[in-house]
Amino acid sequence: MHEFDWSSIPGALPFLWEGMQTSLKITFIAMVVGIVWGTLLAMMRLSSVRWLSVFAAGYVNLFRAIPLVMVLLWFFLIVPRFIEELFGLPPGTDLRLASAMAGFALFESAYYSEIIRAGIQSVPKGQLSACYALGMNYPQAMRFVILPQAFRNMVPSLLTQGVILFQDTSLVYVSALADFFGAAYKVGDRDGRLIELLLFAGLVYFVICFAISMLVKQLQKKHRPA
Repeated sequence: MHEFDWSSIPGALPFLWEGMQTSLKITFIAMVVGIVWGTLLAMMRLSSVRWLSVFAAGYVNLFRAIPLVMVLLWFFLIVPRFIEELFGLPPGTDLRLASAMAGFALFESAYYSEIIRAGIQSVPKGQLSACYALGMNYPQAMRFVILPQAFRNMVPSLLTQGVILFQDTSLVYVSALADFFGAAYKVGDRDGRLIELLLFAGLVYFVICFAISMLVKQLQKKHRPA
């Protein structure tokens, strides 16, 4: 029977905190870039310009059909070499974090695009017609009228996708990047206390994700029609 020993955790907290910072950094950058690029994709997909709509639909369907771990592997193997050649960086430059951020951002933008597209379609179509009647073009109507309303409706869904993204950051182990989960695994493996460190990591993930889930529920109640 395994005897639990949690003595490795206090001394490992600084290293675990560094890993958590990496996880949060990837989550934040991927969310921001994913939402911005996802918004553009959603607008393109709803556009009357056929080639824009086809491009956006193809992009979204492509990334939603590929496992995230495969995307991360592609970026880990391909992007560093491309950046080294493009900017003349010395071989062996550590670009794992940049590659992970790019991979997550481009992957998540496909999911954010669908959330944002649904949010835009939830706004009554008459408002877009009213914008045209006032002399606005399509980008102006989206920027000043449609998107502000859509984003208010989408906040809970965007946060939920952010929780999923935070959980998925543990997949950066494929590039040997020390995120929070990776740091916990390394400490546990080093000290022979893998079970304890993985249980601790699971507890931390649960607390963070549960707190955000409660926030999402409160926001859903706030935006629920009376």
